[in-house]
Amino acid sequence: MGRNEAGDTSNEQKRTKQALISVSDKRGIVEFARELAGLGFHLISTGGTAKALEQAGVPVQKVEDLTGFPEIMDGRVKTLHPKVHAGILARLPLDEAQLEQLGIEPIDLVVVNLYPFRETIARSGVTLEQAVEQIDIGGPSMLRAAAKNFARVTVVVNPGRYPEVIGELREQGDTSPATRLRLAREVFWHTAVYDTAIANYLYGLNLDEKGSTVDAGPEVAPGTSKLELRTPIMFPNRLALPLAKVAGLRYGENPHQQAAFYRDETGSPYGLVGARQLQGKELSFNNILDLDAALRIASEFQATAAVVIKHNKPSGVACAPSLIEAFRNARDADAEAAYGGIIGLNRTVDRVTAEAIRETFFEAVIAPDFSEEALLVLGSKQKLRLLATGERAPRQELDFKRVSGGFLLQEPDPVMDLEQVIQSSRVVTRREPKANQWDDLLFAWAVAKHVASNGIVVASSDVTLGIGQGQVSRIDAVNIALAKAGARAKGAVLASDGFLPFDDSVRSTAAAGVAAIIQPGGSLRDQDAIEAADATGMVMVFTGSRHFKH
Repeated sequence: MGRNEAGDTSNEQKRTKQALISVSDKRGIVEFARELAGLGFHLISTGGTAKALEQAGVPVQKVEDLTGFPEIMDGRVKTLHPKVHAGILARLPLDEAQLEQLGIEPIDLVVVNLYPFRETIARSGVTLEQAVEQIDIGGPSMLRAAAKNFARVTVVVNPGRYPEVIGELREQGDTSPATRLRLAREVFWHTAVYDTAIANYLYGLNLDEKGSTVDAGPEVAPGTSKLELRTPIMFPNRLALPLAKVAGLRYGENPHQQAAFYRDETGSPYGLVGARQLQGKELSFNNILDLDAALRIASEFQATAAVVIKHNKPSGVACAPSLIEAFRNARDADAEAAYGGIIGLNRTVDRVTAEAIRETFFEAVIAPDFSEEALLVLGSKQKLRLLATGERAPRQELDFKRVSGGFLLQEPDPVMDLEQVIQSSRVVTRREPKANQWDDLLFAWAVAKHVASNGIVVASSDVTLGIGQGQVSRIDAVNIALAKAGARAKGAVLASDGFLPFDDSVRSTAAAGVAAIIQPGGSLRDQDAIEAADATGMVMVFTGSRHFKH
């Protein structure tokens, strides 16, 4: 394989190029291998991949025939052999003499994807043994070897790259250095994400003396309370989070801040990341924050619901028998604030709702889908961003908050089970809620969960009338919500995300005509609040749980 005076490797020009193929995801592999064979590649393969190629009539050499050593331990060991790894890692012409001495042929193309570990552990009822068997060893080793030697070797981990690779091989006889570098980057990211999933799984795992999985958390400090032990498996001692860039953004919260949008690669895309943008301008940093808030609130309700978000806060929320009614009620709950806002809906947008949306200027709409008629109606507002999430249920995931030098993690505040709220709540006043008041109390309570603390929601007939949020004083939040509700507060209900610390909030609420209050309770002055409610003939319900949203 010595170089001639022109700098070419003469033996390189003469020898048959080799491709090693070993894939779990067999999408497109037969067609890709057939193209490689047609381009003169000698194909080497393992186990199920070799069988699939043989059945399709594609000529292939099995790895055990190359190495002279059989696959053993049910396939656990098959490619971990010098004839494989030296063939991949060989630097030509530097290692040429040693290869010839040992009878090893260079491998030019490596096509590998890994055992489905993440897909396996995502299934319910998977045992530790089943999970461990999906930890690939040979695959990552070959990928890393090939990616390390990207100066010579082409490595493909993503089936979506097959057409690109074949195109370059057909047009120029080899892949370009730029392509090999790009494919190597993809490989190292892929193996990093794969190893991260394994590490996170193992860090969340605990075994007893017999090796059986247990629920108790690792490395528990002495004196840890039962509350702290409740869900330790969610918080491993180490946690890696691989992020992939979705898009660069024009700027962040302000024009002088650069920004980008990333997705969590530990699972399949869903929610806002998985949404399809059907029309409109590109999303801004603030659009994305507001759309996420709209999606989370709309997903809170089983009933048909609509929400309008402004500056990452709800200005109006409503449930109704029809989407058009829910939307109009949410918009008109605070019509002035709704202008220029973001709409979240939990049903497919129909024509009549689209016509109502068109009446007011909005930045974006997020919904499970849009009918063809709705798209035609909204198509006249070409700048209006439309996002379709599909009918996938929202996933419960850890909540991350950035702090200086680190992160806070917490389990999510889950979608409310309103029947459970009723069962766990207690009426603390002499007057009991009427049936329709219970409905309003539960609706207001569900909305209050999404309102920035201190948060107050005044509502009636499944529509918010006034929302006071993000105030440093709870009485200020009460007064803002009552002022926004105005005369509509008479006969309505009020929800507070935290307890009412003084009876002044109760008295001002009663003076506005509000008929019932739902709050967590738990204040040292609860009795003062109860007595104030009884004195004014109000209903008061304690839920026993709060929903702060800082």
